[in-house]
Amino acid sequence: MSTPGTHSTRPGPRHVVAVVVLVPLVAALALWAFAWPAARTAPHDLPLGVAGPATATVQIQQQLARHQGAFEIHRYADETAAREAVEDRTVYGAIVVTAQGPELLTASAASPVVAQLLQQAMSAEGARPRTVDVVAAPESDPRGAALAASVLPLALAGIAAGAAVSVRGLRGIRAVTALVGASALVGVIAAAIAHSWLGVLTGDWWAEAAVLGLSTLAVSSAVAGLAALLGHAGIGIAAGTLMLFGNPFSGAGSAPQMLPEPAGAIGQWLPPGAGTTLLRSVSYFDGAAALGPALTLIWWAAIGLGAVLLGSALKSRTGVAKQSAAEREPAPAG
Repeated sequence: MSTPGTHSTRPGPRHVVAVVVLVPLVAALALWAFAWPAARTAPHDLPLGVAGPATATVQIQQQLARHQGAFEIHRYADETAAREAVEDRTVYGAIVVTAQGPELLTASAASPVVAQLLQQAMSAEGARPRTVDVVAAPESDPRGAALAASVLPLALAGIAAGAAVSVRGLRGIRAVTALVGASALVGVIAAAIAHSWLGVLTGDWWAEAAVLGLSTLAVSSAVAGLAALLGHAGIGIAAGTLMLFGNPFSGAGSAPQMLPEPAGAIGQWLPPGAGTTLLRSVSYFDGAAALGPALTLIWWAAIGLGAVLLGSALKSRTGVAKQSAAEREPAPAG
């Protein structure tokens, strides 16, 4: 029972209704975000090359066209050009017509799921092409499972760093220094585990560490930046968005073009998806097609760090304004 002049802080019926309604809504949203892409995994405009004499490749192109919307066909003059396209990450694979018969070029390092899909598609058409894995996945991670499993820990590390900076009250340059330092250390530790210990990454060690660190920084700065502008509610908004959409829409387990539209495209604009694509390029393809995802991560990091500095400046200005107002107030009469 509350005493006169005080207000009861006991939660009312509205709090109960909020919990009863919001929790199932969040659960439904999470189930949709994670289960929908997994249940609708199929090629959507998947870049695929066809090479050889025009007269010999007409039948193959007609067969592929029957899979409406599944493949985006790229035409190449010969096997050399098709192989270069695979190595440059322009296409996920290529069907080459040679004098000895059809040949299928794949790149399991780009996506083991897609490489297997292309082999199954050719078998379904009655063809038995010789398969050449142009850029093979590492023997320690032939299915790409370890690489896909790294998406969630990096996102969690970034969220934890951004939340810690916000909760501890770090502002301005100190906050930026903490975010950059923590992300760089995460990148070094992740490269040591994934490259040096597990052997699932095979590129330049320092380049991989930089990508892993940048991926973490993109997440952590987004969390800290939104918190600097909106308060602690910003942590929940940023973390929820990155976890509910960034992780399942990343395409790390298959490929962005294997997700239902527009999930794949959205995922590549979020740090987990861009970070995974960039890591594949740096680790397995000598940096091919790395510019796009690198710019995406840099954009997230720059905007997030800018928001951290802006939020700090706004709070400082508000504090100065309040202090000035207090000093201008007349002293109470004695």
